Amino acid sequence: MARPFRFGVNLLTLESAPAWREKCRRAEQLGYDVLLVPDHLGMPAPFAALVAAAEVTERPRLGTFVLNLGFWNPALLARSVATCDVLTGGRLELGLGAGYVQAEHDSAGLPFGSPRERVDHLEHTVGELERLLADPEQQPRPAQTPRPPLLLGGNGNRLLRVAARHAEVAAFTGAVRAPDDAPGPMKMISPEALEERVAAFHRFAAEAGRDSEPAELNYLIQMVENTDARRAKARELKPYAPDLTEEQLLDHPALLLGSPKDMADQLRAHRERFGFSYFTVLEHRMETFAPVIEELHGE
Repeated sequence: MARPFRFGVNLLTLESAPAWREKCRRAEQLGYDVLLVPDHLGMPAPFAALVAAAEVTERPRLGTFVLNLGFWNPALLARSVATCDVLTGGRLELGLGAGYVQAEHDSAGLPFGSPRERVDHLEHTVGELERLLADPEQQPRPAQTPRPPLLLGGNGNRLLRVAARHAEVAAFTGAVRAPDDAPGPMKMISPEALEERVAAFHRFAAEAGRDSEPAELNYLIQMVENTDARRAKARELKPYAPDLTEEQLLDHPALLLGSPKDMADQLRAHRERFGFSYFTVLEHRMETFAPVIEELHGE
């Protein structure tokens, strides 16, 4: 049986306190299930923003999407997680990532390790959070027991193995860095390669003995466009993904093109093919995507 759809919106900008509150209320009105905040310099600080969101909403869950663990010490993070979970009424969902933007670490005066070192730190942090948040002597205590649900994001084997062992949600990006981890735009992988990454995750979950309780699978949609010219739009995007064919672009879950009904059909197809049932859109796509939520309500 297919897992029900969930929809999140990643909120990226902070103009004023009243504008933030109104944006969060609007997202709830539009039917979003999760209000999310990323962890980048130049954007809102995640935990404070989520507490403010909780004060003006009732239904949505509230999550980090995702914390850049290069910014965080595990013990201090455990304190912030527990505090935020209490102040949001137990609605927190904790998203963690290994980090990928070296310029942000440089600006913060923090080391930017190799890919191996960054995943080592993520794995260590996950273990420490599980230990600390489950410790009855730890104060403050989170509202959820033993900890808030954990989302881990990435595509590499090591990170997927950690997600398979620990996470309630595995988030896929559908894009990769250059092999040498060089700066610059990430490269979109093909739907076939993404399908292989999902299959690898399921293998790792089976190895960890968690195939009977599969994680929810999340995908971040990069573009949502209401259009009656899907193929023409895909051809416009071809320079941004020169290795992909027009058909692969049309089949890619990063791009939702068409009418709301078309887009709803695409998400049903992605759930069938990849197992994705939890989709996230970026803030500036929030209104455009709302009719798709209406199309899929209750599915």
